[in-house]
Amino acid sequence: MKTEIKNAIVDLLSDKKAREAIDIIKSLGYNREYDSLIMETINEMVNEYDLYMTKHGRYMNFQDSDLANSMYKGIFQSTKGEYGFVIVSNLDEDIYIDSSNVNSAMDGDLVLVNVIKGKTNTSSCEGKIVKVLKRDTKTKVAEVVNENGIYFGILKDDKKETKMLLEGEGIERLVDGDLVAVSLNNEIKKHTPVANFKKRLGHKNDPGIDIVAVLAEHDFDVEFPDDVIEQLKTIPSEVSESELKGRTDLRDMEIFTIDGDDTKDIDDAISLKVLPNDNYELGVHIADVSYYVKENTPLDKEARKRGTSVYLADRVVPMLPHQLSNGICSLNPNVDRLSVSCVMEIDKNGKIVDYQIYPSVIRSRIQMTYNKVNDILERDIVDPKYEKFVPTLKKMQELANILRKRKINQGYIDFDVDEAKIVVDSEGKVLDIVKRYRGVGEKLIEDFMIAANECVASYIDNMDLPGIYRVHGEVNVDRLRKFINQLGLLGIKINENLNGNVNQKMIQRILKEFSDNEAFQILATLMLSCMDKAKYQTNNIGHFALALRNYTHFTSPIRRYPDTMTHRLLRNYFFLEDGITDEKIRHFESILDDICLTASERERASIDCEREVDKMKMAEYMESHIGEVYEGIVSGITSFGMFVMLPDKLIEGMVRLDTSNLRLIYDATTETIIESKTHQVYSIGTKLKIKVINASKDLRQIDFEIEKGDEYENSEKTKTKKKYS
Repeated sequence: MKTEIKNAIVDLLSDKKAREAIDIIKSLGYNREYDSLIMETINEMVNEYDLYMTKHGRYMNFQDSDLANSMYKGIFQSTKGEYGFVIVSNLDEDIYIDSSNVNSAMDGDLVLVNVIKGKTNTSSCEGKIVKVLKRDTKTKVAEVVNENGIYFGILKDDKKETKMLLEGEGIERLVDGDLVAVSLNNEIKKHTPVANFKKRLGHKNDPGIDIVAVLAEHDFDVEFPDDVIEQLKTIPSEVSESELKGRTDLRDMEIFTIDGDDTKDIDDAISLKVLPNDNYELGVHIADVSYYVKENTPLDKEARKRGTSVYLADRVVPMLPHQLSNGICSLNPNVDRLSVSCVMEIDKNGKIVDYQIYPSVIRSRIQMTYNKVNDILERDIVDPKYEKFVPTLKKMQELANILRKRKINQGYIDFDVDEAKIVVDSEGKVLDIVKRYRGVGEKLIEDFMIAANECVASYIDNMDLPGIYRVHGEVNVDRLRKFINQLGLLGIKINENLNGNVNQKMIQRILKEFSDNEAFQILATLMLSCMDKAKYQTNNIGHFALALRNYTHFTSPIRRYPDTMTHRLLRNYFFLEDGITDEKIRHFESILDDICLTASERERASIDCEREVDKMKMAEYMESHIGEVYEGIVSGITSFGMFVMLPDKLIEGMVRLDTSNLRLIYDATTETIIESKTHQVYSIGTKLKIKVINASKDLRQIDFEIEKGDEYENSEKTKTKKKYS
């Protein structure tokens, strides 16, 4: 009820007029019995800075008050060290917060921030947190300290070592050095925030505990609950004859899989043949996960809660237990597996002229790896076990090239951004960091999966049925304009009219202008940030980057819940005997919006988790390389320093202005950094040499300083001569 009243108050005050409380109560039109609840809601909204009370005791929306020009509500994002940022929903640039201005805020808190320096929507904008409006209740990881029988938790990754009083069942069994998952509440006892103890993760000295802690921070559980384990007893380990009823038998077809060397959860298999009319018949056969994971069972609820599998440096935290993800659902070779097949007829121009989607049973001939397939298609090196499949692989490459050419002609945008691969030993210690290779085999599978996903989305959309769509909005023109200005500092001139429609072809042309630049990795990532993030929703607005009207996720149901749900929709609409009914339509209409929202949130949590682990492992790697000099490229400019990326490793660190060995000055007008003695200008894309001066695995931070070169030395000599001449 409070949410309804809050929304009504915001709507009422949208005319920007300040009103007394009694006027608000009367205007809302509720019965008198709600008067006290409305007044309580008004007071809450004032405390949370949704409303502003004038000196005359009248109320208005906070965003319409004079304070709104310098005060903003947002989420505080800690950098696990000396500073942080406040993310404000209606600002393109985050507000920088120095450690002296954090004011007890912790990562994830809803805060009120006052702008104290610079202008909003520029990288020079700096703020001070005035008040913590609401503590973040998401899981945090703390280290246990027992002080005379009172248990405290110290935030493990916070340089300030924020102390919290632990409460909850089982804390008496904890020992110093244990890492625990906790959630903060808004309670304060003896000037100390209170945290609820959730579970023990392990001891800080346990091998691999670092990654377990990051997983806990993002609410990913390594273990499955008891009811899920109990349900696993009902899941078969092999396919029975009785389960083949109503399925198309494809076990005699040449079907195989292509995955990474260590992949054990195999979602997809492929087949190809050339038809008498010279068209291609491409089969994409996907594990029939929804057959085993029935709606609203413990397995289904847990999969929905997790949303996705998480792939980290040395482990996979699966969405489904290994009995399914690596067992009965995985399309392992030489065993029968239940699947859903999308079989497409594709002409010589890459147009899908027909397709069918149906339940099937397959038997994969071989589990191929990307490395071996790339050997064949890129280097003509053939493993004897692959010999008889070479003609099919060559035809597949031929079709993939046709599909990709058609996609690009339609406006498909391929940013082709590199990813880092963390190489670790058996105990999780970093051995090396390399670029992940993406060859012909990887791109072939990507092209085939996109085609199948498009067909499934079209199948559901054309019938005007409730569905889950993978959508991608258009470009933020203001961000793109700023990015083009940054390209200009590198001498890359872009002649595009941004006042009209920014379409995919324009983005392709801009990408091409810097495709040969050494800073392509950084520039492509920045350009990608000019676009909305892809997400799941029921409103099908299309996918901008893929240039597709219809798109969904269907091909990875073992590791993504939206794919499992799409399979469930197909089964209910088209595979079951009762077909499409009003009851089914109403049911899915009632649940799909929430499923899309949760899936999008868990996907972001997974990405953040993977990013945090990468940052941590990169910092761990650099801890043993302090003092070494590297070639780097400036990847970001802020008022307090510049980020520098090492292109060979994709490791990013910071040159801080306040600790630099050189006098560096931030120029807010051009958003560059200038070295005062040599007048060297550093902007995004500038090449330079840096030395590693500090690295902290716990803080997930790396600090660089600029390595003085001949240019600097010559400048110093010139000044010395002038001084004594």
